[in-house]
Amino acid sequence: MKNLIVISAILAMLLMATLSSCTQDRDGAVKAIQAYLQALVNKDTERVATLSCADWEADARTELESFTAVSVALQNLDCMETGVDGETALVSCTGKINANYGNEVLEIDLAERTFQAVYEDGDWRMCGYR
Repeated sequence: MKNLIVISAILAMLLMATLSSCTQDRDGAVKAIQAYLQALVNKDTERVATLSCADWEADARTELESFTAVSVALQNLDCMETGVDGETALVSCTGKINANYGNEVLEIDLAERTFQAVYEDGDWRMCGYR
């Protein structure tokens, strides 16, 4: 009977550790998208590339280049994982990127796209939109 209690306690600890790591992985996808967006408005080329999956890196650089001549700011960013498609985490965000073109401010509503994050080389990375 004593052995059964010990085995049950060990199994319970393993289950809690497993659930904890799942939660951290989900948070990782959201944090990766938030970090990518922040690096984008900071015009941090190296960070944008590091936070992008291999398939998205060229697109990320193009996206960043579109902001080089304007002042950009991130406003009211809030993101959450909204689903999974195979090995891709789907992340939805609210907030805006404001791009100031001098006399005109373009507001990019982040809620209009679903971000894709993939786990690549030991980290979650931005990997496009839907």
